[in-house]
Amino acid sequence: MAQKDFYAVLGVPSGATADEIKKQYRRLAKQYHPDTNTGDAKAAERFKEISEAYTVLGDAEKRKQYDEMRRLGAFDPFASRGPRPGGARPGAGGAGPRMEEFDIGGLGGLGDLFGSIFGGGRQQRPSGPEQGQSVETTLEVPFKVAALGGKVPITLDLNEECGSCSGSGAAKGASMTTCSECGGRGQISFGQGGFAVNRPCPACLGKGRIPSEKCPACQGAGANRTTKKVLITVPGGTESGSKIRLKGQGGRGVRGGPNGDILITFQVKPDPDYERDGLDVIQRQRINLAQATLGSKVSVQTLDDKTITITLPAGTPSGKRFRVRAQGIEKDGQRGDLLVEIQLAVPESLTAEQRKLMEQFAKAAGLEY
Repeated sequence: MAQKDFYAVLGVPSGATADEIKKQYRRLAKQYHPDTNTGDAKAAERFKEISEAYTVLGDAEKRKQYDEMRRLGAFDPFASRGPRPGGARPGAGGAGPRMEEFDIGGLGGLGDLFGSIFGGGRQQRPSGPEQGQSVETTLEVPFKVAALGGKVPITLDLNEECGSCSGSGAAKGASMTTCSECGGRGQISFGQGGFAVNRPCPACLGKGRIPSEKCPACQGAGANRTTKKVLITVPGGTESGSKIRLKGQGGRGVRGGPNGDILITFQVKPDPDYERDGLDVIQRQRINLAQATLGSKVSVQTLDDKTITITLPAGTPSGKRFRVRAQGIEKDGQRGDLLVEIQLAVPESLTAEQRKLMEQFAKAAGLEY
């Protein structure tokens, strides 16, 4: 099993502060974002790794759980099956030195985190109602939607209880026998270095029993893959890395259990016209040499598509900002401003007449060139 060091993925030390992690995530996300690396498969994969790492390290509780699993050594590479130290068989007791076992299902949030990272998780032999599948996903939203709020559709892939066998994985009339691989526990143990971690048995899929004939609808899995379309409400003022939890919007509950949840991590797409600075929004406005030198009136678009006019005084330099009050991002009862930053557009070429006039101007103004 490959090691997943989320600190290494983001390039920060394990003792980094939350602000340092957030700053590094934003820098890397901007560098490897698919919109700025069109057609680059490696950049897209790197962006996924960065987002996955920040989903854990950017959440204080998940980071705490992750750090605890790292302390226990759970992210070291080791075999999931095969002989254990002392000759113990996976999922059963054995002779030799005793290993301290960690049942993922008994570690609370650690089990959920471990399952989300490695695909394992708490799956002891089920009998009563169970919560449906909870889903974590990253949702890209346009800059304006993130700033003002809006709705974005998303399609999720879910595992839901098979309606034909009610999750048992058995065909109608089939008999059930105890799984010989795990002895009916529904789990096997794996690990090294003095401890082990339990994971679902691959033979019985964590059920502890195996049917004599598999359900034809789900091929014995007890669940079927399905898609679900959800319209996500994006709160105004959303930033990259911020999260929302949609209770009961995930997979359907098993055997009468509650539905799972959806945890959304937002990733704001870069915008060619706007940039965020806290609650303020920076808009870059290009003007020509005459406008900058003589002064002018320019029209700019606000986030909500209103047109406003700004008066530029004569001699406006490139880089100067004009503040338009209360036209930025609104959040928690506060609203930022729109900062219009002037950028001087210099002509790339001149006609002979234009060049002559420019030379005359430079001479009259005492400008060297």
